Amino acid sequence: MTAELNERQQQIERLGQLAVQALMMEVTVNPKPGLVDPVNQGPHPDMDVFTFITSAMSLQSYFNQAARLGSQAGLQAGPTLFGQLRAIGKKAETSMFTATHGVNTHKGAIFSLGIIVTAAGATIDVDSNLRSNQIFDIAKQMLTGVLKSDFTNLSHRDPESLTAGERQFLKYGKTGIRGEATAGFPTVRELALPFLRQTTGTTMDRLLDTLIKIAGETSDSNLIKRAGTPAITQWMKEQSRQYFARGGSKTTAGQAFLHDLNQVFLERGLSLGGSADLLILTIYFGLLEDLF
Repeated sequence: MTAELNERQQQIERLGQLAVQALMMEVTVNPKPGLVDPVNQGPHPDMDVFTFITSAMSLQSYFNQAARLGSQAGLQAGPTLFGQLRAIGKKAETSMFTATHGVNTHKGAIFSLGIIVTAAGATIDVDSNLRSNQIFDIAKQMLTGVLKSDFTNLSHRDPESLTAGERQFLKYGKTGIRGEATAGFPTVRELALPFLRQTTGTTMDRLLDTLIKIAGETSDSNLIKRAGTPAITQWMKEQSRQYFARGGSKTTAGQAFLHDLNQVFLERGLSLGGSADLLILTIYFGLLEDLF
């Protein structure tokens, strides 16, 4: 293998490695309202931080494959590439469930982070700096037509076969992570990543603030599912506002508010699973941009 090919292979493998690192970093952040972290399990009695570590490690091969898949497609990546990714993504889900003994830890990340890693791989030969905007654009190209193909005739399908996101589309008209992905992940591109870039303090502080920023500005499908109503998103927006009004992670008042909010989530069985997935993507871009 020539030195040039070897360097390219190392770059591709790094994209997969950073994906697993992003998963590890997200689960380490605490206290995350209604989410698993090293301190508690949140409203998830069937999983803990070790479950997530095991799950993340089981997905290394998948993310490596996703990066290679993108590198082979290049900048002309489109819906065909997404179809190929979905095929290996289904195998990755099987690997995850085997590793976690049936617990769903990272199904959302297999979808969303898999897309971003594939898109990053598609830029590898033409842009060694992996410009974020190019990755977002390629991701959007990959998802062309997905909403129409995935949500057509849902009402005629067996309700038991529908995912939580598909049920919410039928009930509330919410497109969830599919809508986010087909739009090129605007929450990450226009909100979370710019916010992360200007944060200061420890990595823990920066990621906690970024999570609450995301949660206050999105319609978290997992939060809606747990609450049983989309009205919960307005409540979460107010919690986010109050958190930052108190100074966020950098003040005693902000930390106390987050601790109390975590207790509310535990008592009500709420979860920010959708926001956590978007935080994972934001962390991934942060790693690519050397923000940590």
